[in-house]
Amino acid sequence: MPKNTLNRRLSRPLEKFSALNKQHKIAIAGVSTLGAAAIALSAIPGGATTVAGGTPAVAGGTPAVAAKPVAAEQTQTRDLHATLSSPLTGDKVKLDAIKAKQQAAAKQKAADAAKKAAAERKAAESRSAKKAADRSAKRPQMETVAAKTYKNNLDGWIRQSLDIMHSKGIPGSYHGLHKNIMRESSGNPRAINGWDINAINGIPSKGLLQVIPPTFATYHVKGTSNDIYDPVANITAAANYAAHRYGSIDNVNSAY
Repeated sequence: MPKNTLNRRLSRPLEKFSALNKQHKIAIAGVSTLGAAAIALSAIPGGATTVAGGTPAVAGGTPAVAAKPVAAEQTQTRDLHATLSSPLTGDKVKLDAIKAKQQAAAKQKAADAAKKAAAERKAAESRSAKKAADRSAKRPQMETVAAKTYKNNLDGWIRQSLDIMHSKGIPGSYHGLHKNIMRESSGNPRAINGWDINAINGIPSKGLLQVIPPTFATYHVKGTSNDIYDPVANITAAANYAAHRYGSIDNVNSAY
């Protein structure tokens, strides 16, 4: 029993020592690595550079700081900027020139279009004016016609009556009117029959063609006088009555 107890007491420090050695193995390996690196750096000549970074190294193993002056670095920066920006500047100038040329072409195109539109509008106005002139030239000129006048005699009364009859579609001729007027009244517009049956009945025949008042009122031609003694009104009413009863005043050769 005492021997086993002693063995157990001795084994516990050894286990602790063994565990401690395991914990320190990693630390010791790291220190060794760092030491090897420091030795390698101390072996590089003063003017040499490291392989990995290209940084100058000194004899003591400490990486050297870049020795270039600040002014030189600024100069190199400016040179690099100029080298990079030169092509870009040239391209920008080219783009500006192209853009300016396109804008000038667009303005010229707009000006040409406006000029063409103005020319077309002027040509259209000219054509319109020419058409208007042609229409005016082709349009028959309205002549001012003086109102037709008639003599205040039997010839004038017959001629005026014929014009009215023709406008109203009443048939008759100068000869037919004249022969009946001469037989009925001898051309006297104030003639009146006081002895025939109509006179006995109180409605004597009156005027150039000896028309009784009821017949005059029935066959009166619109636009003429309502006076039975008016020569034109008397002739046209008598001719209208004869057209309805005999076909035309030309067919009347006796009292009617």
